[in-house]
Amino acid sequence: MAGPKTSLDVRADPTRGRRQLGAVSSLAMLALSSLALSSLATSGARADESATSFWLPGTFGSLAAAPAQPGFSFASVYYHTSVSAGADVVRSREIQVGRLNPTINTNLNASLQATGDVALLIPSYVFGTPVLGGQFAVQVAAIVGRSSAAAAGTLTAVVPPFNLIRSIDVVDSSSGFGDLYPQASLKWNYGTSNIMTYVSGDIPVGNYNAGSIANMGLGHAAIDGGGGYTYFDPTKGHEFSAVAGFTYNFMNQTTNYQSGVDFHLDWAVSQFLSKQFFLGAVGYVYNQISDDSGSGARLGGFRSRVLAVGPQVGYIFPLEGRQAFLGLKAYYEFDAQNRPQGFNTWLTLSVSDAAATARPAPLIRK
Repeated sequence: MAGPKTSLDVRADPTRGRRQLGAVSSLAMLALSSLALSSLATSGARADESATSFWLPGTFGSLAAAPAQPGFSFASVYYHTSVSAGADVVRSREIQVGRLNPTINTNLNASLQATGDVALLIPSYVFGTPVLGGQFAVQVAAIVGRSSAAAAGTLTAVVPPFNLIRSIDVVDSSSGFGDLYPQASLKWNYGTSNIMTYVSGDIPVGNYNAGSIANMGLGHAAIDGGGGYTYFDPTKGHEFSAVAGFTYNFMNQTTNYQSGVDFHLDWAVSQFLSKQFFLGAVGYVYNQISDDSGSGARLGGFRSRVLAVGPQVGYIFPLEGRQAFLGLKAYYEFDAQNRPQGFNTWLTLSVSDAAATARPAPLIRK
């Protein structure tokens, strides 16, 4: 496969290489990678308490660690998820909302279906002055949308000498604003190699009701940090990125439930077919590495995990003197434990300042 038609050679001219790399990654910074929107506590969505986690797997993608064009950027993302789960997740939800007593011997045969459709609005700013020799950037993500969940099945309670059977048919939904997710990052470029570190968190201001099985907010604060690596050779169009991190969850004061520590790894690989167009694959690993705790954690550790893989495509184009990026990526989840699994898609449009171009050297007249 032919590489992109570009005059960039990082080895021959590192300064010019960084300019070209900045032109590409100014869009990728928000559109593909550091969205840091973190948790989307949609209806049956994720892990930990009630199978809902702070971190949204797939947040980071291609060019995640590559430096960006200094200045302001703005990204908007349409995120859709559709998941299902079995009795383990339904049991956690029923206990959360107070419809199931965990001390009673029961047999639960039930399933959960959940969907979420949200818009993510992400302004960011990249500083032009180096910090610790790297590029410093800050951003905040806000979400607005709707999530819904439906649980159905039968619950059999054993109370000798009787077996009591109850039907479960719960439908719930939540609309409005979710939490706020700030992030700060530092990135360093070394030719075709790039490294980054980041810290993000959850400000729990979104719509949340402990008695609902569908929420837009998480119900508690969280902090997350990690690092990543991007390999990008613009002369051949090869790109690979991986970002790993850990989440520490604070106590949910409403439910007295503290989710355990979570590990997550997002990865992406892409091939630029031209300066503007690329194809590739994405995936993630999500795994809870410590038990849930607190008086509300009546199911014990309730550790969760899930894997995912899928395709991606992206296009970079000029827009009224600025640079724009349009990207689509999708994930198919599998090997889930104590959390729903399904698929999710991300449609991203981001706009940033155009890359600076070198001024021609002045003519010297004698």
